[in-house]
Amino acid sequence: MKRTVARALPHALPRPVLRALPLTPATALLLLFLAGPIAYCAYIAFTDLQLTGQAQESFIGFENFRTAFKDEAFLNAVWLTLLFTVISALLGQNTLGLALAALMQRASKPVRTLVGAVVITAWVLPEVVAGFLLYAFFRREGTLNAILDWLHLPTQNWLFSLPILAVSFANVWRGTAFSMLVYSAALNEIPREITEAAEVDGAGGWRRMWHITLPMIRRSIGTNLMLITLQTLSVFGLIWVMTRGGPGGKSQTLPLFMYEEAFQKSMIGYGTAVALLLLLVGSLFSLLYIRLLRTEV
Repeated sequence: MKRTVARALPHALPRPVLRALPLTPATALLLLFLAGPIAYCAYIAFTDLQLTGQAQESFIGFENFRTAFKDEAFLNAVWLTLLFTVISALLGQNTLGLALAALMQRASKPVRTLVGAVVITAWVLPEVVAGFLLYAFFRREGTLNAILDWLHLPTQNWLFSLPILAVSFANVWRGTAFSMLVYSAALNEIPREITEAAEVDGAGGWRRMWHITLPMIRRSIGTNLMLITLQTLSVFGLIWVMTRGGPGGKSQTLPLFMYEEAFQKSMIGYGTAVALLLLLVGSLFSLLYIRLLRTEV
């Protein structure tokens, strides 16, 4: 009798419910540890919550957002965030990763092993360690100025004169490995018959790259751009170790501006509003890349 009831019970449930049952624990965990904190942060962004000197927060609507768009420091952080993302992700990591992947296709095995080890080592280093290494490279008494001095070229304090370029280069150095691995996998999927036929027809390297390789790995390009853009928008530790957003806010991107407002100035509500705006920027980039991925080749 018990076996008959046990066999009949699952069939009494709708098929969609049965399929969703294995996902229930994961869904509950996501709601508890992901959706819950995001919803609470969204609420805080509309309050004047502070870390100190306040007994209870009050709801102030869109005041934090209006304050942000009137704040020159916030607008400067938005501009530097976009500049940092374009230089270090879209131009730096993406282009260099594709170039390394293409060159390693024709390189010998020892060269591939050496280059891969060097590039991936920079990627697996903790962000703080990479920040200290690049700080030592760019500081006035650092490695870069020592090389320039040995070559009898002018030196300067790179972290003071060109801080956003210095941290952009540091992010390129650290993150190029990811793009290289993505493009190496994509290039390996291109049939050799197609490239060999193009060579027989007299197509040079640049023409094969532009008319054959890039169109065939377009989806990998879109996926890579989306991932490295989102990673770059959230970079904090690397810039904090190298410049702390200075001098004078010349390298203060949105994550650093948000941290300063929320934890150094104790304005949690305002800092959370900035975090939501950063999330919106990342969402816009994601929608752009998703639209690119949906386009037919």
